[in-house]
Amino acid sequence: MIRALYTSQTGMQAQQLQLDVTSNNLANVNTSAFKKSRAQFEDLIYQNMRAAGAETVGGNQVPTGIQVGLGTRTTAVQKIFTQGDYTQTSNDLDMAIEGKGFFQVVRDGEEYYTRAGAFTKDSDGFIVTQNGDRLQPEFAVPDGTVVLEIDSAGMLSAMDAAQEVLGSVQLTVHTFINPGGLKAMGGNLFVPTEASGDPVEANPGTDEAGTLAQGYLEMSNVSVTEEMVNLIITQRAFDANSKGISTADQILETTNNLVR
Repeated sequence: MIRALYTSQTGMQAQQLQLDVTSNNLANVNTSAFKKSRAQFEDLIYQNMRAAGAETVGGNQVPTGIQVGLGTRTTAVQKIFTQGDYTQTSNDLDMAIEGKGFFQVVRDGEEYYTRAGAFTKDSDGFIVTQNGDRLQPEFAVPDGTVVLEIDSAGMLSAMDAAQEVLGSVQLTVHTFINPGGLKAMGGNLFVPTEASGDPVEANPGTDEAGTLAQGYLEMSNVSVTEEMVNLIITQRAFDANSKGISTADQILETTNNLVR
């Protein structure tokens, strides 16, 4: 019965982590370009009490063995980079990436990557995130700019009232071989890891990079209905594992009472 106690304990710990992941997904359901996470689990080692194919006393062969599992553990919490829905904002500096890719921004000299395209201007006219991180390549909107146009290929043009171009820049996006290997830093930012591979810079619409949509924002890819179902499943699994502990405890109590 001691084995059942520890096995059920691993199940409760796994469901607690599942609850944490699901809660974070729901908390960010309205976070621009947020990517939901998914917890993945694997079974632990097995206690082999009889090997499959072993020969019996009578010379026959055992068709199936006896293995007792020792529980579960978490192997990964993976980001799911499926496309979120789009919402129209009509803001000239709002951009959504239609397809693969990330914007590159710089904070304190360090490069970060984000899908959130809610940009604005700082006091010097540079295009920055809501936290002041400058979009790369840097571009300062010239004085006298009335209209900002960004085409799907990433060409940004600043024009005056007479539709004369005052300045322009080619925006780029960055792709990764394995975006699921990126490290989330909070603030809608990611940094590369050895698992993600190095960033590959490309113009929007080339080399499998997505195109840009001006005046739109990508929303979270969290499905509230799916996460609520996950909450119910997690709760029931947690209850079942806690029932396993209480049942094992009751059997241990009965066994102890036999000597009284």
